[in-house]
This record gives sequence, structure tokens and C-alpha cells, in this order.
Amino acid sequence: MMASGGSITSVTPSGTGAPTPASSNAGGTATRKLSGRYALNDFSIERTLGTGSFGRVHLVRSRHNLRFYAVKVLRKEQVVRMKQVEHTNSERAVLEVVRHPFLVNLWGTFADPTFLYMVMDFVPGGELFTLLRKSQRFPHPVAKFYAAEVALAIDYLHQNGFVYRDLKPENILLSADGHLKITDFGFAKYVPDVTWTLCGTPDYLAPEIVSSKGYNKSVDWWALGVLLFEMLAGHPPFFTEDGNPIKLYEKIIACKVRYPPYFEAAAKDLLKNLLTADLTKRFGNLHRGAQDIFGHMWFDEVDWDRLYRREIPAPYLPTVTADGDASQFERYPENDLAEYQMHEAPDVFGHLFPEF
Repeated sequence: MMASGGSITSVTPSGTGAPTPASSNAGGTATRKLSGRYALNDFSIERTLGTGSFGRVHLVRSRHNLRFYAVKVLRKEQVVRMKQVEHTNSERAVLEVVRHPFLVNLWGTFADPTFLYMVMDFVPGGELFTLLRKSQRFPHPVAKFYAAEVALAIDYLHQNGFVYRDLKPENILLSADGHLKITDFGFAKYVPDVTWTLCGTPDYLAPEIVSSKGYNKSVDWWALGVLLFEMLAGHPPFFTEDGNPIKLYEKIIACKVRYPPYFEAAAKDLLKNLLTADLTKRFGNLHRGAQDIFGHMWFDEVDWDRLYRREIPAPYLPTVTADGDASQFERYPENDLAEYQMHEAPDVFGHLFPEF
């Protein structure tokens, strides 16, 4: 089940040893032929891994190579009704061209008159969110490991012109070997300069998004700061007890962060340079770009090349006993699989998803 065509290459920039990809753009990046490569009867559906407002993700097994995959199934009518057509097509477009050790891989897409299907890696270790809630908070070395892998993935996306826009523990999965895979690219977008769309998760929104200003890829570095803070403290830097979004947004714009006393000085310094509303001071947005992050003293002992090659042992190994073990995911009520077989329905919305 190998993908055909070329893929984006990685090079090592001078100065940090952090592997980042060769610069490219959405027009010139190598793409792979992914549409129409499979049909639903190529797979047996094992169970549901997750549900959303317009679809669900199933664990499936290929009838051909017997490997396990995750298939995201989206109901076209729901996608259209919830005004997610652009996001859905963008997710597919981004995943078609990216290739990175810490990003989930898209193997192919297909469609029928009612549904869209995306065949992706099955990442068996569950969500980082689940591990963080069980742990309450991570020791500094554990948070550093995860933050470093996320930073490599985000920088790779930026080098290729994409902004991710939905970084949070729920969108970070753990592989069987404990390394990360970022998933859910519904908000990812090719942004050569500036965009204005309001999207993301409230706790992780940068001040410039909340203020309805044009923003660039530096919103992902702000989100890395929020993620790092949440891993170290067990809660995000800005939150409200009653969940009032207006109060939350006021706190984000005010940008007054209270750091717990147990935060290491170097971690606090890095966070202050990520969680700043002043874009002329935010790391990742300065003339050295991501090198300010990779070269920061808190990451001094990180061997970025070995980390990229997944040669540094992960701090936590999920309990995965066999291929296809989905025990690290919550149980959901299963849907009636017969609805996926109703091919005689008219394809009212097919023209909106031409690439599937």
C-alpha cells in the first residue's frame, strides 16, 4: 500500500542540527496520486475510534495486505450544512503533499454519493490528551521531548507554506513506539503571507486571531507555547472556571501569564518568548525563524537529528499488545454500517469535492 509519486525532502539547516524540509510552495510541492485508489470493500471495518459533528473515524483492516488503518468518513451533506467544504478540501490537499515522521500519513481518498473517505495511518497509542489527564502534568524532560517533536513537525509545515491552526493535546497521537503523530488537518491551510479566518480551539487561539487581525504562521508558535505550558502545569495558561469564552478571550488579549514556581527558569524563558502578543518579539516570527526555538537553552541537550530519526527513546510507551489493538481509544456506540452501502443515492454534492 505504498504511495506513488514524489514526496517532500528534508534537509538539515546549519546552526541547530534541526531537520527541516527544503522550502517549497503549494504549487511546486510534489504530490502523490491519492484519489480513487481504494473502495470501502477493500477494508473490513473493526470499530469506531472517534466521532465528530459530521463524521467518524473507523479502525479498518485491509483485505489485501492485512494492515490496519484509520478511515475518516465524512457525510457530504453534513460537511456542506456546517460550511466545512473548504476545510475538508484543504485537509485533503495538505495531507496529499506532506510527509514527516511526526505527521499522520494519508494513504488515499475515495467517495460515494453520500460519503467522503480518507485512509490514514492507524496510530494505536491514543491521544496525548488522555496521557496528560492521567498524569495530571508532565515532568520537564517529558514535556521537552513532546514539545521538541511538535516543533519539528510545525516547522516542516511552515517551511512548505502551511499553517496548522489546531495544535492541542487532542490532535496529537502516540505511535506504538511512543513518538508523536499530529493528526486532524481540517484547519490546516496554505498561507504564503496572511490569512483572516477565525478558527481553532479557544484555549489555544493567539491574541491576533481573537482580535480579528490578519495573522500568519506564528499563531502555531503561540499554540506551541500554550501546549508546553499545559503539559508542564496540567492546565492551559488562559482559562476560565465557568467556560465563558468572552472572559477567556479577554485574558488571551491581556496576555498576563502566571507561571507556577516549579517551572524551570529556562522553560519559563522559552514560554515568555512564545506567549507574547507582540509579534516583533515572538519566537518563530523573528528573522531567525524557528531557529530561535531550536537553539533555545531549554533545548540545549536535544539532538535534533536523532530526534527526527526517532532514535531517542520516548518517555512513555503505550500499552499496545498487538497490531490493531485499539484499547487506548474510548469506546463509542457503533453506527449501522449498512448506510455506507447505499450507492444508489443521487450524488448531490459530489461537485464540491472534486479531488476525492
